[in-house]
Amino acid sequence: MSGPESPSVDPTGTTTGWGARYADALMNAFGPPKTTLVSGHGARVVDADGKEYLDLLGGIAVNTLGHAHPALVRAVSEQAGRLVHVSNFFATPPQVTLAERLLGLLGSEGRVFFANSGTEANEAAFKLTRRTGRTRVVVAEGGFHGRTMGALALTSKEAYRTPFAPLPGEVVFVPYGDADALAAAVDQSVAAVLLEPVQGEAGVVVPPADYLLRARQITHAAGALLWLDEVQTGIGRTGTWFAHQNPALVAGEVVPDIVTLAKGLAGGVPIGACIATGGAGKLFDPGNHGTTFGGNPLAAAAALAVLDTVEGDGLLERSVTTGERLRGALAADDRVTEVRGAGLMVGLTLAAEVAAEAVVAGQDAGFILNATGPDRMRFVPPLVLTDADVDALAAAWSGILDSAWGGGSP
Repeated sequence: MSGPESPSVDPTGTTTGWGARYADALMNAFGPPKTTLVSGHGARVVDADGKEYLDLLGGIAVNTLGHAHPALVRAVSEQAGRLVHVSNFFATPPQVTLAERLLGLLGSEGRVFFANSGTEANEAAFKLTRRTGRTRVVVAEGGFHGRTMGALALTSKEAYRTPFAPLPGEVVFVPYGDADALAAAVDQSVAAVLLEPVQGEAGVVVPPADYLLRARQITHAAGALLWLDEVQTGIGRTGTWFAHQNPALVAGEVVPDIVTLAKGLAGGVPIGACIATGGAGKLFDPGNHGTTFGGNPLAAAAALAVLDTVEGDGLLERSVTTGERLRGALAADDRVTEVRGAGLMVGLTLAAEVAAEAVVAGQDAGFILNATGPDRMRFVPPLVLTDADVDALAAAWSGILDSAWGGGSP
C-alpha cells in the first residue's frame, strides 16, 4: 500500500512556466533564473525542457562530486533513516567524526564550530576574533566573505556594501597580494588578518607565492590571528585539501589560526565550518555563539561521504590533471589573454568586455559558464569532470567566443 500523496512538483512544467511562477513566488534577490534545472548526473544537468548542459560552475564550487553521486546519495539516505537532526545540546557520531577528520586534514590541533554556510562560518570567525580583546580586522580588497551584516563588513565590493551601510566598523582594506601594504596596516591593535588563498569572486586572482608566508610573519609579529577563508578554495578545489597547503600556490608551510570552509565540503548539502587552531580554538565559551542546524548529523554524514570519495577516488590528483587540461583548452583561443588558477579553480581574462555574452552563448551551446566581471570568467566545475567533458568544451569554445564577439574576432 502506498502512503498518502505529498505535494508534488509538476513534471510537465517548462522552463518558461517555472520562470513565471518563480517571479511570482520568490524575492527578487538573484534576478530571473537562467533556466530551471530538474536533474543531473556527474558534471551534467538537465533542465525542465529536457536540454542537457555541462556544468562548469558546479553550484559555484559546491558540487564537489557532481550531481546524484551514488556515495553522497547513499550517505544522506542512510543517515536520514537513522537521525536527521538533534539540538546541539547533544553530540552525534557524524558531527564528532567530521570535526576530527577536518583537524586531521589541516594537520593541526584545534576546535571546530559547524554552521550552515560560508557566511555563517565567517560570522563565527569574526566573533571569535573579538574574543582576543582586539577589534580591528585587516582584509584584502577584492575579497568576498558573505552577505550577512558582519560578513558583508569584511567584503570589499561597494555595490554589495553601500545599500546596507553603516556596517560593523574597524575593518581596514588593503590591496590583495601586496605584503608591504599588509605590513603597514597591521599593528598590535589588529585582531586578525583575513585573506582568501586565491580570490574567487574577484575572478580567480592568485597572489605571489610568498604572500601567505609574509602574512603569517606579519600577524605573528603583531600578535594577530591569521584567518584564511577557504570557503571556495578548500576540499580539493585547487588540488590539495586546502589551498594554503598547495605548493603550486604557496612557497612554504603556513599554519593559520582560523580556517573557514563551506561550499564543497558536503557536495551540496548546506554546511559550514570554522576551524580554529591552537589557542584560538579555546576562545569561545558556552553561550558565546550558537546555531540550530549547524553540524547536524545529516550534513555531517554528507561531508564525510565527500571526504571519503575525494580521497578514495583520487579526486585531488584528478583536480590537478583535469585542471591542466581545462586551462589548456581555454587558452587555445587567442581571444583569451590570461588563464590563471590551480586545480579545478580556473579564471581567465578575455580581450574584450564580453564575458556576459560568453555566458549566454555558452548556455545556448549547452554549457553553464560564469562571468565575474566584464572581461573575466570563472570555472569551478565538479571534481568528477572528465577528460571527455573538457574536450567537449574545447570543441565548442571558439564558437562560443565567436557568438560573444558577435560572430567575429575583435
